[in-house]
Amino acid sequence: MTGRMSRPLVLATLGDRIAAFRRRPDPAADLDAIAAVTERLAVLLSAGVPAPAAWAHVGEGAAGDPGGPPARRLGRPDRVGSHSDRAVLGAAARAAADGASVSGAIAGATADDAASSGAWSVLAAAWAVAAESGAPLAVSLRDLAGALRDEAQLRREVRTALAGPIASARLMLALPLVAVAFGALLGFDTIAILFGNPVGLACVVLGGLLLWVGRRWSTRLATRASASRADAGLELELLAIAMSGGASVERARGIVRDALSSNGVAAHDRGASEAVIALAARAGAPVSDLLRAEAFRLRRVARADGAARAAALGVRLMLPLGACVLPAFVLLGVVPLLVSVVSVTLGGAV
Repeated sequence: MTGRMSRPLVLATLGDRIAAFRRRPDPAADLDAIAAVTERLAVLLSAGVPAPAAWAHVGEGAAGDPGGPPARRLGRPDRVGSHSDRAVLGAAARAAADGASVSGAIAGATADDAASSGAWSVLAAAWAVAAESGAPLAVSLRDLAGALRDEAQLRREVRTALAGPIASARLMLALPLVAVAFGALLGFDTIAILFGNPVGLACVVLGGLLLWVGRRWSTRLATRASASRADAGLELELLAIAMSGGASVERARGIVRDALSSNGVAAHDRGASEAVIALAARAGAPVSDLLRAEAFRLRRVARADGAARAAALGVRLMLPLGACVLPAFVLLGVVPLLVSVVSVTLGGAV
């Protein structure tokens, strides 16, 4: 009875593992998970929970709540990288309890994990700015969570737009191999010609090289089209956080500069922040609100740029198709077929 009961369970587990293996990775999973952590921290802090306890509670939820939003990424034993997100949360909780730098603990825990360091660095920089400037942490974390959600949505939209062109490119790369199999099914000895004839061997070498170049070329184009960064508008968002804590413009700039450099986040929006601060000084308007509005605009621009790159990929993939895949199709499919026809014809004439 036990064997009968365990066999379906084993088959179901095996099916789940196969489905997980075939499932394409979500490019926004890291950002969504960290945005969920950020939102939970903001809620706990706004409810009066001390920072050390808030970090500890969020870490416990990530480890033991299978239905929570971050559970698909946080604390998974099979996640890529030498440090799990649960370890990062534990390091942050210990640093907060000891009165040490939370951002420094996050940076140290993700130092060897390039796969997750980007989004964690954004959270670490925002925490450092809020702590140094005296800004309300709960409000600052809510704003940061919204920015991370926007970037996650951008990555998913780009992935959706890229699905069609990438599938077409993979199909085109398989055409030369389909041509070889089709010739063999028609009764032509194309495989023997490819591997037993000097002309066929030359076709195999050149065709294989062209397919390899075409695949690398297509992959590079797709990688460029899907490239995005989690820090679009981040510098302006951090400046708004620092100024909401009462810091002056110069002090806020220094705090943000130090936070970005210490957490390994590049500053891309210096020109935009200068223009917004100058506008606020001329008009006498609240600079933090203008900075947040400009950061929101920059994220929308990044989303439009990502959609444009995805739309252009379908046209750019025609380059490796015409330069590599079609010649490989001729070399691996058409030339052996012609050689086989000529051989059969001449043999019959003799």
